[in-house]
Amino acid sequence: MRILRIWPTSLWTPSVFQMSRMAQNVYIFSGVVCYLLYYEYSYISSKRIAHYYSSKPQPHQFTILVRGIPVSSGSSCSETVEKFFTEYYPSTYLSHSVVRRTNKLQRLTSDAKKLYRRLVHLKSETNPQRRSIRDGFCGLFGHKVNVLDHYGKKLETLEDNVRMEQLSVAGKEVPAAFVSFKSRLGAAVALHIQQGTNPTEWVTERAPEPQDIHWPFFSSSFIKRWISKLLVVVAYAAVTILFLIPVVIVQGLTNLEQLETYFPFLESILSLTVVSEVITGYLPSLILQMFIAFVPPIMIMLSSVEGCISFSQIEKSACIKMLCFTIWNIFFANALSGTVLYRFDIFLDPKEIPGILADAVPAQLLIVYAPKYDTGGRFWPTVHNSTIFSLVLMHIIAIGIFGLKNLSLASSLIVPLPILTLLFNEYCRKRFLPIFEDYPLECLIKKDRQDQNDPTIAVFYNKLSTAYEDPALMPIRHPRSTDDHNSPLLQAGV
Repeated sequence: MRILRIWPTSLWTPSVFQMSRMAQNVYIFSGVVCYLLYYEYSYISSKRIAHYYSSKPQPHQFTILVRGIPVSSGSSCSETVEKFFTEYYPSTYLSHSVVRRTNKLQRLTSDAKKLYRRLVHLKSETNPQRRSIRDGFCGLFGHKVNVLDHYGKKLETLEDNVRMEQLSVAGKEVPAAFVSFKSRLGAAVALHIQQGTNPTEWVTERAPEPQDIHWPFFSSSFIKRWISKLLVVVAYAAVTILFLIPVVIVQGLTNLEQLETYFPFLESILSLTVVSEVITGYLPSLILQMFIAFVPPIMIMLSSVEGCISFSQIEKSACIKMLCFTIWNIFFANALSGTVLYRFDIFLDPKEIPGILADAVPAQLLIVYAPKYDTGGRFWPTVHNSTIFSLVLMHIIAIGIFGLKNLSLASSLIVPLPILTLLFNEYCRKRFLPIFEDYPLECLIKKDRQDQNDPTIAVFYNKLSTAYEDPALMPIRHPRSTDDHNSPLLQAGV
């Protein structure tokens, strides 16, 4: 009979060759990831350029947003923009659309649309008893009236208010305008050159697509935007810090010994198997998910008041905030807060943090990449940076794990790896990132030359002059009266 000797793990001491082999595996994995990242970055960059060449002329390619317009006394914002760009961009300037304060008008238009949809719904009902309502408080008191007549008169009143407000907002100009050019090159030149001697005036930025503009939170002045961004940073920090409270509670629930120490009267209850399984296995996750459900709407709200003028900017800003929030609160704070409850003194020595992460972090990350809409590849740099961050974090955890196993040589061999990874990321940033920020001059000129032979470019220019008009200023399309119940509710606006 053979005798099999099994050595305890704690007594096993790897050789120098084995430790170098462990470090080599980490290097091989990191090298493969970096190679794939480089290949993907290069591939998406080429596809982005190809997508640009194959695209038709789009309004946002010819348009920029100008803020901080210095309006002199005796002239309007529209006249100031017209004079400035006609003088300094005489060969490329095409048209402009001044932004106006339409918050009240948008509310009225929204109410009119809701009431109109309600009328359409009532018109489609076949039950005649539902077509009567009392005109008193909450529809419970007063005389009975026909519901179609009642809501039809309310809709007429709303439409009249909308028309009056549309006439009044003509003088409510915001010192900002969408300026369109005859070529992509002209728009790019105006976008990247400081227009005036005062850097807070004539501030230019890339215009979003017309249907992507978020009109209600259109911020105008440079100072207001700066203050709003500062307030959003403070609010974001407050939300992040306050979220530590449920995280600490959740981590406390997973440690029954600590609960019994702090709350001795719960000892008899916690000794029950069913209670302990529910508290440690189900309740912490449920509580954490309940609090997490409130975070995305808060991030979207903060991004909205931050000064973003498009839905895509709001979503991107909210995603970045949510990513940072998740990395800190769900990953680090969730892993470290359990340690804080009983080993607070260990944080006085920062060298112990990799060891804590190596012991507490495994299996806490779940990355899901599901693209919602096409942005021409502009979201890839965010994915690349997130992967680089995860790779560097893996190196730190590996150093901590080897340190816990007293494998000092393997731990020392991995120390240069995060530095090399960051250098690789810097190279990719210099090599590929400019393509994702702006299209090269070569591409702009080629597309402009193609447009010169396009017979439909004149029609596109005509549409471009009105592409950035606020939808709230457009004529309403609702019927003037609903007295005739047999008349169609949809008809062309006058």
